[in-house]
Amino acid sequence: MCGLSGEIRFDGGRPDIAAVERMTDRLAPRGPDGRGLWSQGPVVLGHRRLKIIDLSECGAQPMTDPGARLTGVFNGCVYNYRELRDELHALGHRFFSHSDTEVVLKAYQQWGTDCVDRFHGMFAFVIVEQDTGRVVLGRDRLGIKPLYLSATAERLRFASSLPALLAGGGVDTSLDPVALHQYLSWHATVVAPRTVLNGVRKLPPATVRVVEPDGTQHDRRYWHPLHTRRPAYADLTADDWTDAVLDALRTAVRRRMVADVPVGVLLSGGLDSSLIVALLADEGQRDLATFSVGFESEGDEDGDEFHYSDLVARHFDTRHHQLMVPSDRVAGALDGAVRAMSEPMMSHDVVAFHLLSEQVAKEVKVVQSGQGADEVFAGYDWYPAMAGAPRERAAEAYVDAYADRSHAEMADVLRPEMLPDRDTSAEFIREHMAQDGADTALDAQLRLDTLVMMVDDPVKRVDNMTMDWGLEARVPFLDHELVELAAACPPELKLADGGKGVLKAAGRRVLPREVVDRPKGYFPVPAIRHMAGPVLQRVRDTMTAPEARARGVFRDEYVERLLAEPDAHRTRRGANALWQIALLETWLQTHGIR
Repeated sequence: MCGLSGEIRFDGGRPDIAAVERMTDRLAPRGPDGRGLWSQGPVVLGHRRLKIIDLSECGAQPMTDPGARLTGVFNGCVYNYRELRDELHALGHRFFSHSDTEVVLKAYQQWGTDCVDRFHGMFAFVIVEQDTGRVVLGRDRLGIKPLYLSATAERLRFASSLPALLAGGGVDTSLDPVALHQYLSWHATVVAPRTVLNGVRKLPPATVRVVEPDGTQHDRRYWHPLHTRRPAYADLTADDWTDAVLDALRTAVRRRMVADVPVGVLLSGGLDSSLIVALLADEGQRDLATFSVGFESEGDEDGDEFHYSDLVARHFDTRHHQLMVPSDRVAGALDGAVRAMSEPMMSHDVVAFHLLSEQVAKEVKVVQSGQGADEVFAGYDWYPAMAGAPRERAAEAYVDAYADRSHAEMADVLRPEMLPDRDTSAEFIREHMAQDGADTALDAQLRLDTLVMMVDDPVKRVDNMTMDWGLEARVPFLDHELVELAAACPPELKLADGGKGVLKAAGRRVLPREVVDRPKGYFPVPAIRHMAGPVLQRVRDTMTAPEARARGVFRDEYVERLLAEPDAHRTRRGANALWQIALLETWLQTHGIR
C-alpha cells in the first residue's frame, strides 16, 4: 500500500538526503496520496503513501512514536492489526492513530524482532531505534511486498523498487552472471537475494535483518513451513481435507477485506479467482466490483476467457467490468509495463496485468487476486511427472520438468564471459531439494516453487503491475496459515483430478460445475506469444540497438537465428526464446542501464 526508501551511513558521514528524495519521487506511482521524509544522524527515510487504512494524516509516514523513540516506514498491510491493537492496548500501549503502521511500531516496542511472528499479512518495513542507531528491516513470509538493497562499505540504501534505487545513483549496474543463468534457466526468475544487477540485492522473504550502526548485520529467518505429514491431520479423510481447505481459504479471503476503502476482485474466470468471489458472496458481500481483461486472438489462439468470468459475475451478481485490448495496443502497452518492472519479467500476463490495473485503479484502490494457488496446490501440468520421482531424485526431476534450457545449451546463447563455469542454477535446486522437512519428491518441489520460485515470478509481477497504478493487490492463496495447511496435505489429494484436486473439491461446493471442470486457462496475450506485427518490430529494434550490441551479452549468431525465425524457437518449457532475451534487453535499455 506504499513505497519506502532510505539510506544508512556507516562511515560517520551524513546521509544523502537528495538521493533519498529522488528515490522517494520514483516511488510516486506506488503511493500517490502522500509523501514524507525523516532524517536523524546517519539515517534518512522516505515514504510515498497509498491511503488504505486510516485515511487521516495521523497515518502519514515516516511515522515516529515519541514515547518509544522509534521511527519507521511500512509497505503493505497487517490484516490482524485491529486484534493486535487491542492486545497492545491491554498491555498499556496508547495509540494516536488507527493505522496498521503504528501497530507495527508498538509491536516492535513490545516484542522486538519477534513481532513478525504475530503479523498476518504482506509487508516490508524499516524501523529505526533512535537511541541506539540500530535499524531493523523485515519482509513478509512469502515475499509479497518487495525490499531492494544497494550496499557499499560506506552505506546501505533500500527501496520498494529497483528503479528507485537507480534513481538514487551510485549503483553497480554490471550484470550478475549467476543471476543471468537463473533468468535463462527458470523462465526469467531470479531468486532472492540476487537480481540481474551486481549492485542490487533483495531481502529474502520471511527475514528480519538487524543492521548495527557500524554496518554489521545479522538475519533471522522466522518462517519455514514443513512439507510433511503431521500427526494432527493423520485421521483426516479426503472430505475432511476439503472442509479444512475451504475453511482456511474463507478465513484468508475475509482477512483481506480489511480496509477503509472498497475492495474488488480480479476475476479471470478460472477456479482460483472464482473461489474468491464465491466466498465473498458467502460472507455477505454485495455489489462486489469484479474485473476481467482479454486480448484479440492471433491465429488459432483465443485471447480471452470472458465466457467464464461473465458466468461467475452473473451467478454471484457482481458489478462486473470487462476490458478488451486490441492487438495494436499491446506493443505500446509493453513499454509502460517494462517501466513498471523492478526486474525483467517475461510472462505474457505482465502486459495484461498492467493494462487491467490501469482501468481497475479508476474504480477501486484494493483488489483480491488468485495468484499462488497453482504452486501451493499443485496445479501445473508438470507436477505429476515430477511426483513420480523418488525423493532422492527430486532435483533431477525438477530440472527436467522446469528448466528452460540446460547449462550446455546456455553456451550457445551467452558469450563466454557471461557464462558461469558450472551449472549454478542446477546446483541451487539440488541444495534446496536436499534440505530436510519434505517427505516426498513432490513435497520438496512444491516447497521450492512456493517459497522461492513463486516469490520472484507471479507474486512480483502482480505487485509491480498493480502498484504502478496505485492499486494494492491482496493474494488470499498466500495466507501463511493456508500455505501451512496445504504443505501438510497429502500429495495425492493435490494431484487428484488433473491437479489442485482438493481445491477443485472445495470449488464444487460453492461454484457452478462448469467453472470447476473447465480446461485450465491462463492470461493469454497472443500478440506477444506469437511475435505479431508491432511487437516483433519492437523486439527487432531492441535487439539491433547500439546499446544491445555494445553490451555483448548474447552471441550474435544466436540473436540473428532468432530474429530470422521469431516464432520458431522455443525453450524446453515452450516459451518464445526471442521474447525471453529481448525482454531482458528491453528492461536494461528502458532503465538506462548500459
